[in-house]
This record gives sequence, structure tokens and C-alpha cells, in this order.
Amino acid sequence: MGRRKINLSRVFTGELVGLHEVDDPIWLVSFLDFDLGFFDQDEGRGEPAQNPFGPEKVLKMSPE
Repeated sequence: MGRRKINLSRVFTGELVGLHEVDDPIWLVSFLDFDLGFFDQDEGRGEPAQNPFGPEKVLKMSPE
């Protein structure tokens, strides 16, 4: 991708975000140990990855 600038979010200002090519032209976007989503280089847009903290990982509260 060279030196192309991609705006993800102001949250990541000044932080290192990883890009790993998983397919031509699809890139996996990561921050620390978390996969944030996928960036399509041709379309110039991203799609979020599955939420690692989604409902299937959260324990249900016991009924009162």
C-alpha cells in the first residue's frame, strides 16, 4: 500500500495500527492483539471484524 494515508478513527491518532495483506487487495487491520476489520484497497473502504466480546462470549445474568 506504500505511504497511502487511511483514516480509521481519531481514536488511533498517534498509535501504530497493523496492516497485513490477507488477499489481493484485502488487508487485515489490527491494533495490539485485536483484529479490527478488513480494508478493501480497491474500494477504499473497511468492514469491521467479528466482535471478540460479542454476546456469545458474555455470560448471562442469573434470574432473580
